[in-house]
Amino acid sequence: MISYISDGTFEGLLTCIYEAYYRRERLDHIYCGDQIQESLLSAPIQIDTDREKADKVLNSIRHKISEEALEHAFHAFLSEIDDIGVWIYRYLRLGWKVGASVDSHVWEDAVQVVHAASRKTVWESHRMLGIIRFRELQGGIYYAPIGPDHNIVSLVAPHFAKRLSDQPWMIHDIKRDIAAVYNKKDWTLAAVRQKKVLLLHDDELEFQRMWKQYFKSIAIASRRNPRL
Repeated sequence: MISYISDGTFEGLLTCIYEAYYRRERLDHIYCGDQIQESLLSAPIQIDTDREKADKVLNSIRHKISEEALEHAFHAFLSEIDDIGVWIYRYLRLGWKVGASVDSHVWEDAVQVVHAASRKTVWESHRMLGIIRFRELQGGIYYAPIGPDHNIVSLVAPHFAKRLSDQPWMIHDIKRDIAAVYNKKDWTLAAVRQKKVLLLHDDELEFQRMWKQYFKSIAIASRRNPRL
């Protein structure tokens, strides 16, 4: 049994896929760092994220399979369902064999699982667009807490960057301690550590101070959402 451990990012998953493909290994699991399950047969292999390798996989999917396959893989990844990483790997391996027709191979388990996971994520992101509600805080900052089943913050953020382009806002996923933060120019994904401040809003001056710190410490150029 062969298992990999990634850092939980999409680039981390793509790096795992690169290593497994070129090592010709038949993966059984791809775990995130906080999902490690020790096996009695073999220890999971830690795979460090390599942006160059991830980019090679990204470009290979685009040019040798299709843009649609890349979107399916990314949306399925955001679903965070059990073992989705290894199902994406199997889906892409099939894609590298059959090319752009991979999505028509609906009898294949990997295609079924990836498509179903992708649909769940996309459906929830569309649904969330209609129910997200912002609260205007002192200083004109807009804040919206959400608790989605899937990791959809990066999917809903572009919509609000256009709709509320003249207002600073934060969409906070309180389940995952991450947020999309927008400063009237661009948005970025950030880890949120001051959960109590964000949830209770007892001290809005403290919230504003924290807001300023985000944009001092976070470089927009290094934002983590994949380049799809």
